[in-house]
Amino acid sequence: MSQSLSFKLRVWRQASPDAPGKLVEYPVENVSPDASFLEMLDIVNDALARTGEAPIAFDSDCREGICGSCSCLINGVPHSSEPAVATCQVYMRNFRNGETITVEPWRARAFPVVKDLVVDRSAFDRIIAAGGYISVNAGSAPEANQILVPKPDVDAAFEAAACIGCGACVAACKNASAALFVGAKLEHLARLPQGQPERLRRVQRMVEQMEAEGFGGCSNEAECQAVCPKEIPTSVIQRMNRDYLRALLSDL
Repeated sequence: MSQSLSFKLRVWRQASPDAPGKLVEYPVENVSPDASFLEMLDIVNDALARTGEAPIAFDSDCREGICGSCSCLINGVPHSSEPAVATCQVYMRNFRNGETITVEPWRARAFPVVKDLVVDRSAFDRIIAAGGYISVNAGSAPEANQILVPKPDVDAAFEAAACIGCGACVAACKNASAALFVGAKLEHLARLPQGQPERLRRVQRMVEQMEAEGFGGCSNEAECQAVCPKEIPTSVIQRMNRDYLRALLSDL
């Protein structure tokens, strides 16, 4: 039988967007090494409820690394120092027994804190609404092999489409840039024939919306790629920049 673990948890508590926040310490005892990070937070919240204290607010949904809503900083690193995982895929066996663990929300002006570890990431939704779709009338679904797509393009499109929009790229970037997220959303459409008619208009609208939301610029340090749970490469940013320049030149 595996030995249970104990930790000291330092959690950012903030009652509302306008309220001051602070780190509050909680002891965590008898946690299974096989418990996930979110299960550990559930254990803490059960203990807080028994004492009448407000539970720690955090987002979660799928708990399978698909939705990205569980996002938070663990010891200053988005989703923890474990590579290629979302917060819900982090397990307590990856921490030392007795370790102090600091948990904070994303830190970015475009992601205002709602409560505790919950931030408002609707800026991403507005970027997608600005152009992250195909609106041309394509008619009924064609036969699968009617439009042949080169395998490198298919692979690149699939890789970019794996982005779960968690915002780790923004949280890791010193400029709070959303370039990796926007680049990924552009890449998976730009690689496919169906995405070509609106390609330049799409990149211009999404990049301009990204800037309007208050995200910073990319300075090519690749911190975003290092913390991305789906390992989206920074090459999507390069394509986005090239297409954006083409879009600007086409308006001249």
